[in-house]
Amino acid sequence: MGMFSESVDVACNAAGEPVELQWGGRQYTVCAEPVRWYERRQWWAEEKRAPLGSGPGLVDHEIWRLQVVPSGTPSSQESAESPEPLTLDLVRHIGSGRWRLLRTHDALRHKTA
Repeated sequence: MGMFSESVDVACNAAGEPVELQWGGRQYTVCAEPVRWYERRQWWAEEKRAPLGSGPGLVDHEIWRLQVVPSGTPSSQESAESPEPLTLDLVRHIGSGRWRLLRTHDALRHKTA
């Protein structure tokens, strides 16, 4: 698994779920239903104080696990040569709406000979 803290551009549907992203100069399409959860962060180590009323986003990170394929790749029904999906974890900053790549998962990373 690779760890990152890299900005990514994410397009969401009307329900707020990611459907496309741009990372490393490439465009990707989400190919499976995304999964969302929240993780606690050590806000006391990152902030001098917690401003009154700043609970959401201060205590929890909104994390999304996505499976993506490069855009323009045929679906599995159209071709047996489709690339394996890449699994990524992204965090969305609740206040600004910005997205960052947190990690990639080795299990689906493309192998080289």
